[in-house]
Parts: sequence; C-alpha cells; structure tokens
Amino acid sequence: MKKVAIYGQSYSISAEKEIQILLKVLQQHNIVSFIEKKFYDLLVQGNILDKKYPTFSHFSDLNSSFDVLFTLGGDGTILRAVTYIRDLDIPILGINTGRLGFLATINKTAIVESVNLILNGDYSIQERTLLSVKTSPETATFAELNFALNEVTIARKNTTSMIGVKTCLNEEYLTNYWADGLIIATPTGSTGYSLSCNGPVISPDSKNLVITPIAPHNLNARPMVIADDTQIKLTIDSREKDFLISLDSRITTVAKNTVVYIEKASFTIKSIIPKNQSFLQTLRTKLLWGEDTRNETNL
Repeated sequence: MKKVAIYGQSYSISAEKEIQILLKVLQQHNIVSFIEKKFYDLLVQGNILDKKYPTFSHFSDLNSSFDVLFTLGGDGTILRAVTYIRDLDIPILGINTGRLGFLATINKTAIVESVNLILNGDYSIQERTLLSVKTSPETATFAELNFALNEVTIARKNTTSMIGVKTCLNEEYLTNYWADGLIIATPTGSTGYSLSCNGPVISPDSKNLVITPIAPHNLNARPMVIADDTQIKLTIDSREKDFLISLDSRITTVAKNTVVYIEKASFTIKSIIPKNQSFLQTLRTKLLWGEDTRNETNL
C-alpha cells in the first residue's frame, strides 16, 4: 500500500482523534494520503492537521493507482464516498466513528490494528453489487450518477394518497403495488431501508435483489427476492403529477409518466474485510442475535 484516499463528513468534525490516528499510522508506513477537499478544509480550520496534504474533490481526481479509500463516519459516509470511486476498483475500508454500521464496521479503537492487518495481507475483498437506473424520458439528475449501492426507492410526494407501482420483471408483468412506495435493494441495502420495511437480510455475496413495498395497501404484498440479473421496469400511477426517485441518499422529483428501468450495474464496489471482522459478526452485534436481552432482575 503506497497511496490512499481519505473521505469524511464535510459538515462537522466528529472524528478529530480518529483522523489523527489514521494519518499517523499511514505516515509511519510512508503511505501518501490524499484527503477529500471539503473535509480537508474543515480539518485545517479546526487546526487538526500538523502538515499539508494533497487533496481530491471529484471522481476525475482519483485513479486506479490508489490502493484504498478510507472513510470516517458511518454507512452514509460510505454511500457518498462511492460517488467518488465509481468504477475505479478502489477498495473501501470504513472506520465507524459513531454507532455500529453494516458497511463502516471498523471500530474507532481498532484503527491501528486494522491498518496493520491490511498491510500484512490479512484481509479479504468482498465485491458488492450496485444498481443502475435509466428513465424514459431521461432524468438530468441521474445523467452522471445513475447508480446506487444500497437501494433505488420509488416514493409518493407531498400527498397522503398511495401510489401504484406497476412492476415488470424481464418484461413479464408481476403486480401493481399500491403503497407509499417501493424499494429495490441490493444485498448491501437489504440491511438498510428495506430491512425497516420488513425485508429480508441477504448475505453480501448473494446474487440476488429484493423488492420491498413500503406500507402496502394490499396486505398480501410481501418482499420478494429475485435474481440480480433481472431487468426491472416500473410504471407509476398517482393522483399527483410527480413522484420521488432516490438512489441511496440522492433524491429527485420526476413526472408520473416517467418509466423507470433498473438493472445490475456493470461494476461492483470492493469492500475490505480485515481478518478481525466479518458480516455475520456485524449482524450478530447489530441485531443482538444470540444475546439474552431480558432483565434478569425481572425473572
């Protein structure tokens, strides 16, 4: 590892100690660190850095010569970082500075240990599927960033009325979901918004997607797991003239006559898993599986 990129929240400093630890251990190993420009400016304003660092501010500033992209924050930070690396095949390692996440799994107390594991080759690479979106007519907002790591969501806008989402899989009609919206989630996104809407947990290496309705009116509508090479077509019926499409945290308003096409993206995101971490370990910790949460004093 010779050169890395570092991305953090640009609106507040919540990881002052962690960024200092990370930069110190990287410097000890003579690794060149590039910091995202807005985050770097915030660190400079807070007098947190002891020297100048090179910066990046756009996808075009990065290339395949970067060995790792470190993120400091939570899962949302990783979702935003993905827009910088796109199809460059730069692996991501998320350092969690808040609550435990499913993506940012490195505890802030284990930064040095995790970096050393990577330097020693004690890690694995997990490839994560993304979704790509096309609309007819075209939506300018998604002209460049038309992909999502977690999910693509269709939702109603500014109304209490439900919307109908006519869903076709590989050009065959499935059903018309009458609901507040519909989530198309990747295995990575199965532990996000989809999970909160009673969707299943899917292992990150599964070759599947999940369709999860949001508060469906037809109560027999249930989440459905499909193959990840399925082509999905969504047509919206609504009393309102507009509806919302969100790709992870990026959201836009489109006219209700817009047809949405969703399929697996042509590239993947590579997630670094140090030997001291695993998806099942994170799942057990996050969901408290296998733990007795009863208050023994009440037994």
